[in-house]
Amino acid sequence: MNKFEHKHHAHCESGVMSSMLRHHGLNISEPMIFGLSNALNFAYIPFVKIGGMPLIAYRSIPKSIIKNIKKNLKIDMKLETFSSKEKGEKRLDELLLKGEIVGAQSSVYWLEYFPKEISFHFNAHNLLIYGKEGNDYLISDPVFDKSVRCSKESLSKARFTKGVMAPKGLLYYPTNVPKNIDLKPIITKNIKKLSKTMLRRYVPIAGLKGIEKLAKAILDLKSKDRKYTKLFLGNIIRMQEEIGTGGAGFRFMYASFLKEASELFNNDKTLEEASKLMLEVGDEWREFALVIAKSIKSKKDIDLDLIHNMLIKISKNEAKVYHKLLEFRAL
Repeated sequence: MNKFEHKHHAHCESGVMSSMLRHHGLNISEPMIFGLSNALNFAYIPFVKIGGMPLIAYRSIPKSIIKNIKKNLKIDMKLETFSSKEKGEKRLDELLLKGEIVGAQSSVYWLEYFPKEISFHFNAHNLLIYGKEGNDYLISDPVFDKSVRCSKESLSKARFTKGVMAPKGLLYYPTNVPKNIDLKPIITKNIKKLSKTMLRRYVPIAGLKGIEKLAKAILDLKSKDRKYTKLFLGNIIRMQEEIGTGGAGFRFMYASFLKEASELFNNDKTLEEASKLMLEVGDEWREFALVIAKSIKSKKDIDLDLIHNMLIKISKNEAKVYHKLLEFRAL
């Protein structure tokens, strides 16, 4: 069995990539993985429903971190999906016998080691498989503080579940990892790219424009009944704080990336200031979720103007971060 060291991370996909690359000799932190993959985002997609409520995303789509790190760091990686459970199980065992550590997409709901109270139908959870003993796979799940075991039956169900974002047995692993990479030009390019993406105005459901569209939808709740209003608002904070790392959590992670980037550029003041601004934005997202949670539990009338105004303020303050980042000049 290979000598793999488990590490606890904040988010599954960025955590898997950080652990995988570290195992192959390229030590890159999780926030740096998150930043270099342009994973921060926002999207309010009212025509896509989950549980009857609009999809709200606070980061880029699943698998984008894997694919963007592969592309931006020029890492040779294999991503394999399978037409049958039997083929997927056989291929995983072959890779483990070769000593590979293997990333996998799975459904949280079918992973037997997840406590029932936090288990739900989410098909884009990522984990690392680093060995097999008997009928059990040895797993490094980034959101757990210790490595875990999972039976073959449970893991196969999780890898081959159906539905939205079905994993199709996805396995991924590097075949060549550069040992020395000059991160500075990659950081510079992707900071500019993300800032422009978040600020652009012609996509009404994405970036800051998407935040404003969600704010308007909150005001529109004035014409809805109290039950629907509570469900809609509850969905916002469920998508923000319970799915994955959460909207505020992603802002905090990007702030950590900017701080680390600042240090790489000899304590660059622009990046340092942008990091502090993003931390403040993360706090505002958390406060926004807290106000909604208190509002839907209270028997008093829900102050939709207050919630709307908080979201508009967040949008404006996030804009300050991206405008600050566009001032950055690599020296």
